[in-house]
Amino acid sequence: MARLSAHLGGPNLWIKRDDCTGLATGGNKTRKLEFLIAEAVAEGADMVVTHGAVQSNHVRQTAAAACRAGLDCHGLLERRVRDAGDAYDNSGNVFLDQMFGATLEYRAAGLDMNAETERVVETLRAAGRRPYFIPGGGSNVIGALGYVVCAEELLTQAAAMDLKIDWIVMGTGSTGTQAGLVAGLHALNAAVPVMGVSVRREKPVQIAAVHGLAEKTAAAIGADALPVEKICVDDGYIGAGYGLPADSTIEAVMLA
Repeated sequence: MARLSAHLGGPNLWIKRDDCTGLATGGNKTRKLEFLIAEAVAEGADMVVTHGAVQSNHVRQTAAAACRAGLDCHGLLERRVRDAGDAYDNSGNVFLDQMFGATLEYRAAGLDMNAETERVVETLRAAGRRPYFIPGGGSNVIGALGYVVCAEELLTQAAAMDLKIDWIVMGTGSTGTQAGLVAGLHALNAAVPVMGVSVRREKPVQIAAVHGLAEKTAAAIGADALPVEKICVDDGYIGAGYGLPADSTIEAVMLA
């Protein structure tokens, strides 16, 4: 990131291009879906059911992964962004969801979307389908394994470049990416801190959520207990709310 490094006066900044993972325009959820879709197929599912915000990258990548695996996909979309309008509800990722064959339904903001989705799963199961539930963001232990693998990949790449990583900085929302990275680095005894920049929740709530999943993930891969002190969160950039860019957001995108 040469321009941003120069603007900040010298820190050596690199970016892990998980937006180029290749599945349906890319994104970080693809690493999680590698494990989640594999489990769905292994369990004999005929469809996956998940949820996200209306313009969810996770739902879009899940729809594409399901299509590639020969599974149906049903998504619940939460109207999380205020006064977004009809175009927001029917363009972009929503269009791609449908292009990949997903069926969609909408929910009001503020509901427990995991619980809403699990109710739909039970209805589908009662109707004779074999649904596999994927939580929001693909953020459970199975999904977090994708970022356990990524932690090892990052360390291997850094070693090949003779690069010392002082910090990993990333967005944190549904928790799986940060939890998986922290658990993976912890298991590898790598003293690399991970700063999650919260997209939605206040710092104490997000720390607790990330730590809960990181602990379970560390246990699943046979690592030692993971202390909460390893979870770093900054909630100073939430702004007006989820999905609402400020002028400073656009300025930062253009600068980077």
